[in-house]
Amino acid sequence: MFDIREATQADAGTILRFITELAIYENAGHEVEATVESVAQSLFGPNSVSHAAICERDGVPVGFAVWFFSYSTWQARNGLYLEDLYVTPEQRGTGAGRLMLRYLARIAVEKGCGRFEWSVLDWNEPAIKAYQAIGAEPLTEWTRYRLSGPALESFAAG
Repeated sequence: MFDIREATQADAGTILRFITELAIYENAGHEVEATVESVAQSLFGPNSVSHAAICERDGVPVGFAVWFFSYSTWQARNGLYLEDLYVTPEQRGTGAGRLMLRYLARIAVEKGCGRFEWSVLDWNEPAIKAYQAIGAEPLTEWTRYRLSGPALESFAAG
């Protein structure tokens, strides 16, 4: 029914479409700066540290995932960090997302990762329920911080 495969540079346009759809779903469509060229370079260029997969149903892309390997000093092991997972609205509830999560969990196990982690918006109840259904637990004691844009540039400049 579904096929999950490693993404290639030829998928850059499809990945950008999914990134844009995800951003719109998360009320952040105006924040998308990516282009087909920047997606191709950042995911498939020689300096890429990220990976991507495409989920297809009957040969038609219906979702994607982007991840990278992190590192846990406490475990002294790599972890797999899921940056984004997206399934088209018409395919939600069909098991596509769960299959992509299992695909990534298998990669984490094969690579000897000690963790498989991701973030979810606190209002995204369908995703939260899906994550809890597979046994994932929220990390309530950690708060994520971010420096970006002018604040990042200003701090870097010293």
